[in-house]
Amino acid sequence: MPGRISYLMTRLVSRWLPDPLIFAMLLTLLVFGLALWLTPVTPVSLVGMWGDGFWNLLEFSMQMSLIVVTGHALASSGPVRRLLRSTASLAKTPTQGVMLVTFFGSVACVINWGFGLVVGAMFAREVARRVAGSHYPLLIACAYIGFLTWGGGFSGSMPLLAATPGNPVEHIVGLIPVSQTLFTGFNLFITLALIVVMPLVTRMMMPAPHQVVTIDPELLREEAPTRKTLATDATPAERLEESRLLALIIGALGIAFLVIWFIGHGFNITIDTVNLMFMIAGLLLHGTPMAYMRAAVAAARSTAGILIQFPFYAGIQLMMEHSGLGGLITEFFIRVSSQDTFPLMTFFSSALINFAVPSGGGHWVIQGPFVMQAAQELGADMGKSVMAIAYGEQWMNMAQPFWALPALAIAGLGVRDIMGFCMTALLFSAPLFIIGLLLF
Repeated sequence: MPGRISYLMTRLVSRWLPDPLIFAMLLTLLVFGLALWLTPVTPVSLVGMWGDGFWNLLEFSMQMSLIVVTGHALASSGPVRRLLRSTASLAKTPTQGVMLVTFFGSVACVINWGFGLVVGAMFAREVARRVAGSHYPLLIACAYIGFLTWGGGFSGSMPLLAATPGNPVEHIVGLIPVSQTLFTGFNLFITLALIVVMPLVTRMMMPAPHQVVTIDPELLREEAPTRKTLATDATPAERLEESRLLALIIGALGIAFLVIWFIGHGFNITIDTVNLMFMIAGLLLHGTPMAYMRAAVAAARSTAGILIQFPFYAGIQLMMEHSGLGGLITEFFIRVSSQDTFPLMTFFSSALINFAVPSGGGHWVIQGPFVMQAAQELGADMGKSVMAIAYGEQWMNMAQPFWALPALAIAGLGVRDIMGFCMTALLFSAPLFIIGLLLF
């Protein structure tokens, strides 16, 4: 059954799903048209709103980009690579490999989604190299399916943003600490259920032996290490660049700041503290400043979508806010929802919006203001409302391949190779989210 669903979904998605940038542009036009139709604003004023808002999220875009870069750089360090090799040796059959990659990717994405996406793809490659008869596209799909856990993990954009001063929704509902979002019973249930159940689902996707896709062995070669060996006649500048002592001093400085921060603020995790933790960890594991820089340069290629699309989201946000369109959407949510049904309604609306805004941070900018205002007026659980947006986004990522691109680049595959498997995961994971939102 899952195998047949995977085949049908692959054909559908590969034909009809355009690049996420196209969605951002189409959503801009849609919001522009709806604002003209439903509010008293003029075309000239809407153009002004769009232009005024276009660059409003530069700081936020930098934060999101750093999540990708710091996670990717950490995943490519020598100690992490050695961990991948030793863990991959646990799989003895293709079926065990598929389940292990799904489990490993899910846990890694709880730690950091940028780290999880990259380390999951690298781990899938390592399993494919060690286990004969592995179906390579399914292994890479399993690495992306692990992405289902990211929104409820330690780098989840929405719960971290809700707790971070200056976020786009603070002026509406104030700050919402992670104790009301990440560290709750419903989030622990959903996250743990995904980690346990999804490896069993991917096990059922195993193709028949004659359908296994062979791969070019060159794709599975290990990448060159980022740390260089200095020549005996190295210049003083080169010795500074490859100085382990300098990396250790900066690492100690970062650790000292984090200790002082948590003593003064309690266990208050924000996007900035997460990025600093992963940057310091990556620097220490790579060993030298330039080894880390080379890893960061390789990671930065994956941030193009954030850098180009987020200005469009910022323009959309200001049009919705200043035209009154966001207020109309808020009123609609209040009319059709009750205090108990609001989180589930938010979950499905978030999933729908994810087709146009395939980014947790961008999602929070577009949907957060009107959803949280509606939650406040209905008296709904604020923390659960935040997580409902996050769950809808992370769930529908299985049908929106934007964040699969880093993993696919590492694997040497295309979107069509994995989307059938991901769409199957979408169907089988839905009950876990619904149960968690309704019963807790």
